[in-house]
Amino acid sequence: MADDTAPHALVVDDDAVIRMDAAGIIEQAGFRPLEAYDVDSAIPVLETSADDIELLFPDVQMPGSRDRLALARECAKRWPHIKILVASGQAKPGPNDLPDDAVFIGKPFSAEVVHTRLIELLPDGQKPEPLKRRS
Repeated sequence: MADDTAPHALVVDDDAVIRMDAAGIIEQAGFRPLEAYDVDSAIPVLETSADDIELLFPDVQMPGSRDRLALARECAKRWPHIKILVASGQAKPGPNDLPDDAVFIGKPFSAEVVHTRLIELLPDGQKPEPLKRRS
């Protein structure tokens, strides 16, 4: 369980079970997870808490008014300090679909896969303690 000083991560998925599983995996990695259902509910969280969020972990295919990678692109543009790990079980982004430095993983994913990709994605100064121990 992450402590009160751990960085936040925003997990965005319209499937509640997958979102809860992903939040648990993120918490094991040392983050304090925040959760949102879709792009439209994630943007207000980012607008109010972006300074505390170090990771965005969205699904690619979600309902809502924006296209499937809009959240990753908007986050990269407005909050460039936030690292982005995108997941999908059906759609694989093309070479220019993701923002620079964003990482993609397929679903279903395991904690091991997510943690390994986070170790690769996050600079040493942004890794929570559990990921530092694994590096």
